[in-house]
Amino acid sequence: MWSGRFREPLDARFEEWQRSFGFDWQLLPQEIAASKAHASVLAAAGMLTAAECAQVRDGLDAVLAECWDGPRRSTLASDSRAEDVHHFAELELTERIGELALKLHTGRSRNEQIATDLRLYVREQAANAQQLLRGWALALIEQAEVAGDAIMPAYTHLQRAEPVLVAHWLLAYVSMIERDISRLTDLSARLNYCPLGSGAIAGATLALDRTIASRELGFTAPTANSMDATSDRDFLVEFLQALSTIALHTSRFAEEITLFATAEFGFVALPESFSTGSSAMPQKMNPDLTELVRGRTGRMHGAVAAVTMQLKGLPLAYNKDLQEMQPVLFDAVTSLLPLLELLASFTQKSKFRLEPMEKAAQSGFLNAMAAATYLSHRGVPFRRAHHIIGEAVRLALDKGCELDGLTLDELRQLSSAFAEDFYASITLAATVDCHDVIGGTARARVHEAVASAKVRLTAAPALLRDRELEAAGVRS
Repeated sequence: MWSGRFREPLDARFEEWQRSFGFDWQLLPQEIAASKAHASVLAAAGMLTAAECAQVRDGLDAVLAECWDGPRRSTLASDSRAEDVHHFAELELTERIGELALKLHTGRSRNEQIATDLRLYVREQAANAQQLLRGWALALIEQAEVAGDAIMPAYTHLQRAEPVLVAHWLLAYVSMIERDISRLTDLSARLNYCPLGSGAIAGATLALDRTIASRELGFTAPTANSMDATSDRDFLVEFLQALSTIALHTSRFAEEITLFATAEFGFVALPESFSTGSSAMPQKMNPDLTELVRGRTGRMHGAVAAVTMQLKGLPLAYNKDLQEMQPVLFDAVTSLLPLLELLASFTQKSKFRLEPMEKAAQSGFLNAMAAATYLSHRGVPFRRAHHIIGEAVRLALDKGCELDGLTLDELRQLSSAFAEDFYASITLAATVDCHDVIGGTARARVHEAVASAKVRLTAAPALLRDRELEAAGVRS
């Protein structure tokens, strides 16, 4: 593709070492879509006739049909002819339509091609990630519906703190997921500008109508600066950062499930189909999925570190260092997206042991804050109420009972504000229901929150509507 200026062939070892087709073949659908759009731009500029444009576009479709949708896909990465995906597409097109294929590179550079391909790829994978996140969120919501009004201990500092509905705990992860979906939407809007027409660095040397390719590929508009367009990988960094945050959330969930599945907690029965045993201890059932989920988080954060370190010292504009980001990107996508799909199934098949969870919420003075709130309602300043209930807890510890095991006379020794209705205010149901605020764990609030989350996540549109993906001609 560039040998005219050179007298000596490449060192064979270097030629093999510097090739990127072994990994960037994964961009073939994006390369074909962008090349078809460029053919339309060339036709509009008079560089291709209408018949030639149709022949080029049909030839590119044939390449995709055989090499991506057909039998050659399984051996694509081992093709030794091409330097990169752009070279491969040109070679394949030339085999089908001859010399006409060589016209397609008129007015463009591989620098803008890879920038475009990567934007298309990240946009599509962001949409895929959103759909998988919705699937996991809906699995959590389904479990929240099953849990109903069941109660569990909530923890701060890994110590029992207050009782909450199991559904409320599950919805905490749904909230994380909704933020993850939002981040993917935001970054996709920022990346959705088309580099085609930027040339190698200074812009195309032909008077091309850049809006044609931009519209065909579903972009918002052409990029504003050719130097930035060919060297920008902010969108890739943002995407990996979003994936690393998703991984953080999956890891936190995995850690809690791993803990809750232990005999010490006994809150979760692991699905056998997502667990393994021990080669030495016949009784073991190990939480392999959740442990591997935790492990993947380091990999995701490593990806972010890798690409930011590659970018930090690069002068404008394109440098081949940028090629090294692609394996990191592909690995991150293939590591995290299948994990999200598995996590949805795992969540659906996990069994939350509601009776032990509720029993655990009935001891350890988890109603102490509700008790202090009771005194506040009776005119005791909260700081004073806090101190009084602390004394009541100490008295109960000495007596070997919970707060409801103290007699009214014992309580009145601490404060005259206590009355017979105190006991009704510190039952498990009353304790959760006193948190009757938006976002609180009161039963009515949680019922509303479950229903609302289900509506949002069921009705939420895809990042890119099907017709837009179809118009872009991009297939995963």
